[in-house]
Amino acid sequence: MNYRDEIRTFIGENLSIDSDEVVFSDDDNYFELRFVNSLFAMRLVDFVEQRFGVEIENDELDLKNFSTVNNLTALMNKKLLIKEN
Repeated sequence: MNYRDEIRTFIGENLSIDSDEVVFSDDDNYFELRFVNSLFAMRLVDFVEQRFGVEIENDELDLKNFSTVNNLTALMNKKLLIKEN
């Protein structure tokens, strides 16, 4: 299952930059680009837990897992594959 579009939409709706012209790829680190603020990380974790019905474990709270659309999609695919088995 592909969750990329939902993740990308959530991130796009929560950018801390007031510009409709901001463009980022699925590999861009939106934290390093300063497109989001520090509170966004907590909202992102809450979003994926609620939306996809998963629990993010402490060892998965590495910023790398949440820093790009692709990294977060990979984490969700892994967690949901485990959940299904």
